[in-house]
Amino acid sequence: MNKDEESGEQTRPQSGTEGADPDSGKKQRSDEPGGGILMGRPFGVPVYVAPSWFLVAALITWVFGGQLDRVLPELGGARYLVSLFFAVAFYASVLVHELAHTIAALRFKLPVRRIQLQFFGGVSEIEKESETPGREFVLAFVGPLLSLVLAGVFYLGMQAVDPGTVPGVLLAGLMISNLIVAAFNLLPGLPLDGGRMLRAVVWKVTGKPMSGTVAAAWVGRALAVAVLIGLPLLTHTGVLGNATEDIGGMDTVTDALLAAILAAIIWTGAGNSLRMARLREHLPELCARTLTRRAVPVESETPLSEALRRANEAGARALVVVDGHGDPTALVRESAIVGVPEHRRPWVAVSSLAQELTEGMKVPAELAGEALLDRLRATPASEYLVVEETGEIYGVLSTADVERAFVKAMARPHS
Repeated sequence: MNKDEESGEQTRPQSGTEGADPDSGKKQRSDEPGGGILMGRPFGVPVYVAPSWFLVAALITWVFGGQLDRVLPELGGARYLVSLFFAVAFYASVLVHELAHTIAALRFKLPVRRIQLQFFGGVSEIEKESETPGREFVLAFVGPLLSLVLAGVFYLGMQAVDPGTVPGVLLAGLMISNLIVAAFNLLPGLPLDGGRMLRAVVWKVTGKPMSGTVAAAWVGRALAVAVLIGLPLLTHTGVLGNATEDIGGMDTVTDALLAAILAAIIWTGAGNSLRMARLREHLPELCARTLTRRAVPVESETPLSEALRRANEAGARALVVVDGHGDPTALVRESAIVGVPEHRRPWVAVSSLAQELTEGMKVPAELAGEALLDRLRATPASEYLVVEETGEIYGVLSTADVERAFVKAMARPHS
């Protein structure tokens, strides 16, 4: 499954591709803490194993070990070592699934933040949206396709070994698990790969990526409800191949819990896809010019009270410190102004409250959308000087104003 420019670390069932959170710094993201244990960097993309993986690996080892005890009772306690190998091999298959997404993304020149193996599978976090619905479809489809190819490889391997042996059982288990991964991810609802494929199809038909996201997200929510209700029913009625007489109270509770977890993951992922698509739709509206506060230039020794008086007269909300030639040298921080009591303001020079202006703090007035966010992330600050193409001062951009614009964009309904 895919995650496209979504905020936060979200678990995905089985496997998938994830996109970027527009509000996160790209240079810091690849090696950020909290990703888990770094296992390597294939194709330059860091691969992490999340702590939740160890819990699932232990669960797989225990469950598969019980199956081995029925099929190969002569193994005794060694069955758990075989089961652990199966758990590792299964997640290696998931990693191949994720690498397929990663290679496709890199081929389309889409930066990949990282791959993470975690609870119920893995995610490939891709930092940008595909430019065309065709690329979106390919990017989503290659993961399940590789899982199907792996299932075929394991099936061929089964033909060369005795089915009643450890290799035979392992190959059969890996074949079935990869078929399940492929089938589950092909379900046509976000955040699964099938949901990304459905989104691409609707995008192609309507010409609107947002329409594709809305359709695939609501199908994803319907899938979540179906999983919540249907999975326990299928298990209880024996449709999945289990004998109904073997189904006990604990099995029923386990099935219901598993269904609830899967449903919650799918529902949450679909909702996040909708929210981030809405943000992405309105992102171009975030323009430096429209968010900029009017500013007045003041010299460094100007008392704060006098500077504020000039700003009030001009209807300005920001102060820019300039030198004798009128060139900007610093920005007076709003937070520093608030911290000065009114009775002291005549005795405090604006220079003592200003942050020295660096080249990275100068923002072109026409900068907008993700380009604007990239510029602000490159040089973190509370205020930025907004300038015209001629270098003339246009005003001051406050980070707080940008954040408020983000909140409004997230709350605004899509067009």
